[in-house]
Amino acid sequence: MEQAVKQTFNQGHLRANAAYQAARHNVTIDPITRLEGHGKIDIYLDDQGDVARAYMQVPELRGFEVFSLGRPAEDMPQITSRICGVCPTAHHMASAKCLDDLYQIEPTSAGRKIRELVYNTFVLEDHALHFFVLGGPDFIVGPDAPPAERNIVGVIGKVGIEAGKKVISTRKRLRELIAYFGGKVVHPVLGLPGGVSKALKPEDRPKFQQLAKDGVEFAEWTNAVFKQIVLGNPDYVKMITSDTYTHRTCYMGMVDDANKLNFYDGKLRVVDCNGKEVCKFTARQYRDFVSEHVEPWSYMKFTFLKQRGWKDFVEGPDTSIYAVGPLARLNAADGMATPRAQAAYEEFYQTLGGKPVHHTLATHWARVIEMIYAAERIEQLINDPEITSPEVRRVPANVPKEGMGVVEAPRGTLFHHYQTDDRGVITMANMIVATGNNAARIAMSVERAAKGLIKGVKDATQIPEGLLNKVEMAFRAYDPCLGCATHTLPGRTPLRVRIYDCERRLLHQIVQG
Repeated sequence: MEQAVKQTFNQGHLRANAAYQAARHNVTIDPITRLEGHGKIDIYLDDQGDVARAYMQVPELRGFEVFSLGRPAEDMPQITSRICGVCPTAHHMASAKCLDDLYQIEPTSAGRKIRELVYNTFVLEDHALHFFVLGGPDFIVGPDAPPAERNIVGVIGKVGIEAGKKVISTRKRLRELIAYFGGKVVHPVLGLPGGVSKALKPEDRPKFQQLAKDGVEFAEWTNAVFKQIVLGNPDYVKMITSDTYTHRTCYMGMVDDANKLNFYDGKLRVVDCNGKEVCKFTARQYRDFVSEHVEPWSYMKFTFLKQRGWKDFVEGPDTSIYAVGPLARLNAADGMATPRAQAAYEEFYQTLGGKPVHHTLATHWARVIEMIYAAERIEQLINDPEITSPEVRRVPANVPKEGMGVVEAPRGTLFHHYQTDDRGVITMANMIVATGNNAARIAMSVERAAKGLIKGVKDATQIPEGLLNKVEMAFRAYDPCLGCATHTLPGRTPLRVRIYDCERRLLHQIVQG
């Protein structure tokens, strides 16, 4: 019995760390790991053993826009937060802002500040999750380490038990702040059109003030860990700055009136691969600047700059492909709005040779810099005298028709767009999420990494597992959320059923659609 349990565990463990199915001329990484959602990578080799093409495919379909039809608009912050259990607060807050616009109501000052407080808390703890649990193991433990060690347990083994406790404890306390206002952390009940559902009691503020202070220290400690482990390793620096993980695309991010980074509110700014501003627009204008392209091999739609038109998966000065997320936000902004984050921002560009930075793996460092900003912003907001005001909501009175909202999710720019009838019932919903905005660049990054790393292979079954993990690192830097990113497509949903035997040999395939 013990042997059977052990065998079952080992089989499940292998699946959880990606199954590499190789024939002599192609490799499939299925499933890809340490991300939100489900995906796979197909790598096809030519006769010389070089990579001809590599595709990152998303085989899952969520279609939350369809689920939303016929529902009261006030339900949307709760419905859309169910899209993902990792980033529910991003959808919740984008939806709440969309309802503000739908009902043409401006939140009270205290309500707006509570939203931003909760949102920056979410960004800080979510970035910590990715750095230490999802993306970080590739650096902290090592990209060639055994799969069984490339996880949080392996990270704790490297940084020590006390450091592991620090990470877990800090994230727990940050999530308690979210739960205080939202009732629960995974699917918060907080945002309402015109404000929020709960005020901050003055007697509860001191513990959150201490949390904010500790959060700044935690973010700066994380930055020190990154610089010691990653920047202190010449091999890692060489990998980060290599052509294998570099693309010259456009970048999009939210900025305030001074072009400083902001997660909660502002305009969307796009710069080209030379750092020159291409456009700047509000959430209400997004359809004039962003469009989506469909490829037959993925349920994701690929966004591009509408005014430039779809030009395929190409990079350079004229590309219409843009990136979002931590690296993109730093490239799109002229700086950070808080002092410690600004110092880290300046060090980032000085170390990596100036602005903009095009190295995909540098996204991990950019993410840590954003942690510092989020922590400082939490401290500013919790110490704002107005944060304890009981005036946290204005009740809307206007007839709804159409609303649009945008926030910077940890993974990048997130748009929500609703249309309703006169009763406020949803007749159209569109959500362009961070991973959708990044989809084209992710596809390019995976293929670039595969082509840069896999050359002259005579037998694909002999490609080292660590090398294939480095291909996965190309998408992992974006921290993709594939469940969020899938839209329904017109017509019938394509269906492919594969039947395997116990040795994973393909016996039969049924295709519909």
